[in-house]
Amino acid sequence: MSLNPRQIRLLKQLHLNGACSLEDLARHLQVTVQTVRRDVQRLAETNQLVRFHGGARLPASTTENIAYRQRAQLHANEKQRIAQAIAHEIPNDCSLMINIGTTTEAIAQALSGHTGLRIITNNVNVVHTLGHQPGCEVLLAGGTVRPRDLAIVGEATVEFIRQFRVDIALMGISGIEDDGTLRDYDYREVKVSQAIMQSAHEVWMACDTSKFNRPAMVRLGDLSQIDRLFTGATPPEPFPALLKEAHVDCVIAPEDQA
Repeated sequence: MSLNPRQIRLLKQLHLNGACSLEDLARHLQVTVQTVRRDVQRLAETNQLVRFHGGARLPASTTENIAYRQRAQLHANEKQRIAQAIAHEIPNDCSLMINIGTTTEAIAQALSGHTGLRIITNNVNVVHTLGHQPGCEVLLAGGTVRPRDLAIVGEATVEFIRQFRVDIALMGISGIEDDGTLRDYDYREVKVSQAIMQSAHEVWMACDTSKFNRPAMVRLGDLSQIDRLFTGATPPEPFPALLKEAHVDCVIAPEDQA
């Protein structure tokens, strides 16, 4: 299902609030309750939200991420700002590893003007973006293709990644818990991401504000393993203190970079 701008805003509102009444959604979107009800019905039919009497919520799951196409559209403006902020800090002529995620794909697009990059990734979409970039070399890890988002995962992927040592790992994440634990949904993807983090001199994490306090089943690591965290606004409590304690440089992407 291709989402229209109103449906994207509806899902974003649910993502921010967890659950909303139809009346609150109508007020936020400045449409009638009947319009919201129709949107909710369509989105429920494709399992992008859960209806309840008088309202709707996103599926509350620690075991399965939101659909790839939906993730690509949610928080798109913030992801673009984060991507531009990271690209601004990446020098030419350096080596990178880039993992799976819609935000890391936005970073790849923002790097299109760089030269002399050597990029290792398990993200086929990153290859589509940077594989034809003059002066850059892209290495795609081998392994099993995950159909829903073209991620390359599995033990062969981990072994491939472990052959290299790069300047910077650019990481996306599904959730950060309020104790600083980094979490994701797919055990195979987590094993690859752990290998990427271990293979870089510095680890930079891209994290839109919806990822704070978001649950996911598999532990990837913790904030102490991150050198820099790029996000779109000041993180909610208790994350500023956690980031400071873990000696993580938190970078807020400027509004004017969208």
